[in-house]
Amino acid sequence: MLRIKNLHVNIQKTSILRDITLHLPDGKIAGLIGRNGAGKTTLLRTVMGLMQPVSGTIHCLDQNMVSVPAHARVRQHFGYMPEDRRLIPELTVEENIMIPAWSSKIPDSRARLAWIYELMPEVGAFRSRRALQLSGGQQKLVALARALMCGTRLLLLDEPFEGIAPALSRRLVEVLGTLKAEGMSVLLSESDYTHSVGLVDKVFVIERGHVTEKSFL
Repeated sequence: MLRIKNLHVNIQKTSILRDITLHLPDGKIAGLIGRNGAGKTTLLRTVMGLMQPVSGTIHCLDQNMVSVPAHARVRQHFGYMPEDRRLIPELTVEENIMIPAWSSKIPDSRARLAWIYELMPEVGAFRSRRALQLSGGQQKLVALARALMCGTRLLLLDEPFEGIAPALSRRLVEVLGTLKAEGMSVLLSESDYTHSVGLVDKVFVIERGHVTEKSFL
């Protein structure tokens, strides 16, 4: 599904990612594990097209995505959940979820929305509430729902478990387990293995901008 090879990324001429190579097989969940500042967010943003690499390749379904802009990656069924959620506070939950569908003219978006509500009934229950009225954990679920609106092939989740209550963490694990069973490919970042250890098929450790493959779990 996703193959990254010899990827180098700079921020203001400072090397952030160095010679990154990793492979996420189709239908698998991989953990990207590293401390704050290790380069996790930079890597996910680069895969999503929000940052441009200096060199290297990013292949998805045998297509090199490096020159493909971010909005086109949405149309290639990439979904991205940023660490800080990036919801629009004044919009309702449903409006936030529908933003990718509106901006990219995703076909059958209402059917996709119904599937998301079936997957996460709690999100459907507060669909009419404004995002600013939700707890941090609830906002994480909404951010995941928004990523799922376009992410039918590949999900990139940046620190999905950070800062949320244990009950919601367990609920996120359940949802990701369901997505895995349905064949979704997921790359998620964490600072440690606390939440994902029983979920991921593959672990990549990132340290000082360099990735090593730890093992299959």
